[in-house]
Amino acid sequence: MTTLKPKKLNLFSKTALYSQKIISGTAAVTEGFYLIFRHQMYKNPNNPNNTRYVQHFCRRLCKVFNIDLQVHGNIPREPALWVSNHISWLDIPVLGSSARVFFLAKAEIENWPIFGKLAKGGGTLFINRGSGDSVRIKEQITEFLKQNIPVLFFPEATTTDGTKVKKVHGRLLAAAIEAQKPVQVCLICYVNQEGDLDHVAPFIGNIGFTAHLKAVLEMPQVVAHLTALPTIDVTGHTVESLTREVQLRMQEGLEVLHQKVLKA
Repeated sequence: MTTLKPKKLNLFSKTALYSQKIISGTAAVTEGFYLIFRHQMYKNPNNPNNTRYVQHFCRRLCKVFNIDLQVHGNIPREPALWVSNHISWLDIPVLGSSARVFFLAKAEIENWPIFGKLAKGGGTLFINRGSGDSVRIKEQITEFLKQNIPVLFFPEATTTDGTKVKKVHGRLLAAAIEAQKPVQVCLICYVNQEGDLDHVAPFIGNIGFTAHLKAVLEMPQVVAHLTALPTIDVTGHTVESLTREVQLRMQEGLEVLHQKVLKA
């Protein structure tokens, strides 16, 4: 009896896994659009009640992409301005699976095929970095926070390979000060089956979304580790001092998370 060579077997398994994820992903996206139209989320996309549907959809996406989510500690439910390090577009389903928040994303994501429409229907706020949009978005976030509606943004303004936190851009932190709501810092890291930081999950370099999506669909299971730090009281802070505090908390928090979950 002939047997498949290991290389061919691996190729077969990889193709089967890819096909399975395509089928599961199509079903999840279909359900996502069903939720948007069934509950008419598009009519009032920033209704706080919508976050439970967003959370359900994000959990489905994590299963599709074979991401095992491990939360360290508790994820708070108190109204706050959330910030997180940014590694990939996968951060959205990972964070959305655990936290009922609205997301702030780069304007170009709104034009992404399929996912852009889902994000918009789910209440994502889009901003053109470096334009006058930041003032309008800051005012909008302030109003949300005053109504106890939590919003999350990525203050590094770009993705990283997950090894460290880049410079924090704190202009939008002014919304927390004006609304007198705390800042909630979260940290994420993606760990592969060897116990190292995963190199497929990061959405970095010149790779386009479609190519990266294909790579993620072919990716073996990874573990997304998520932790929430104690909230930062904004009382007495200026935007500058709060930015420094957030930068320090994020850097130290990511180092602690790496020490806890990485093999080395």
